[in-house]
Amino acid sequence: MTKRIIVVGAGFAGMMSALAAQRLIKMTQQEPTEVIEVTVIAPDEKLVVRPRLYEENVADMSAPLGDLFKVTGIRFLQGSVETIDVETQQVASVDAAGMRSTLSYDRLVLAAGSDVVLPSAVPGLSQHSFTVDHLHSAVRLEEHLKKLPSVPATTSGRNTVVVCGGGYTGLELAAELPGRLASIPGLDSNDMRVVVIERADVVGPDLSASMRPLILQTLERLGVEVKLGTAVTSIDASGVTTSADERIETITPIWTAGTVATSLTQQVPGAKDRFGRLMVDTDLRCPESRAVFAAGDTACARTDEGDHNLNTVASKVQYSKMSCQHALPMGRYAGHNAAADLLGLPTLRYSQVMLGTILDMGQGGAIFAAGCGDENDVIALSGAEAKPLKRWINETLIYPPRADDLAGALEAGNPVNRTVVPAGLGC
Repeated sequence: MTKRIIVVGAGFAGMMSALAAQRLIKMTQQEPTEVIEVTVIAPDEKLVVRPRLYEENVADMSAPLGDLFKVTGIRFLQGSVETIDVETQQVASVDAAGMRSTLSYDRLVLAAGSDVVLPSAVPGLSQHSFTVDHLHSAVRLEEHLKKLPSVPATTSGRNTVVVCGGGYTGLELAAELPGRLASIPGLDSNDMRVVVIERADVVGPDLSASMRPLILQTLERLGVEVKLGTAVTSIDASGVTTSADERIETITPIWTAGTVATSLTQQVPGAKDRFGRLMVDTDLRCPESRAVFAAGDTACARTDEGDHNLNTVASKVQYSKMSCQHALPMGRYAGHNAAADLLGLPTLRYSQVMLGTILDMGQGGAIFAAGCGDENDVIALSGAEAKPLKRWINETLIYPPRADDLAGALEAGNPVNRTVVPAGLGC
């Protein structure tokens, strides 16, 4: 008899969920009396390195997963999940050719990620703005930027880029843009203008207060303008209008303000947070659907009870954030626990070992605040000293394990895996 664990999504949480589940199965079933299959359902057999989509050459920001899945014995099914039926324990998906299929599960890990929010209250937003939310949208923006030199220099708004949203993604993009624009042949970087519009009264409202002065200083050095306490009220083909009744001419408005969990979470009974994430138990199980676990951007889990770096104490109850920093360990725990539950083993309590925030500031270096991920985080590194750490995270830490090392690939799914920052990076 074959039992099945289905993982929905091949992002950071989905990839790690599958590896963690397969690791425990192989460790436990030396001479299996029943087969437990781990199946990943996702649109593509690759990991989109989403945290890097603010960088240039975004078409290269993905990593193949086919060989990794094959060597570890994980089955991949190409398709987009449309429905989850928790009563019959089935998922229905459709592939690129429009073929539909239904698959039963014994345990499910929902790790299908999130999407940028495009509020209908902002006229013209969906028609005229760019995003860096997914690979295809980031590629579209890069193609647009590279075509700017062919736009007549007299075109109003040709030399202005407006980043709508001064949160994590918006700040990294804005800081990177001066360097990206300067590298485009035919564009005079001295004539280019980058503007960040943030509705909150502070830059990076979800970041540590200790980071904000450095962020503003770095953006000023880079020549990036910041407008705080201001919202974008409408966007059209030639510019944006703000709540301050200001009109900014631009043909490159980029929306980065806010994300929401995949709508698949609405098909799983149980409480959701304001981002549509499932409120999960300490082992990442959905309380009202005991065969379903959630990880990454689909799950809201407490993180304040773990052994955080620097042994600092959170000032309030802390919950997981929509970031790969949380998605990777959450995937490990969710996959492990889904397999453990199916094998009749105890599940593990999710613990977020390392917390902190590192913000790429383009040619201005980076800013690393360590702590519990709240207002009390302290600056550990900044500027050029923090840049190697950011590069290591972006280019090494978050990439899939090697497919030619079976033991190492499976060990990557170990939920008690402790990531150690390399020596020489100041941590």
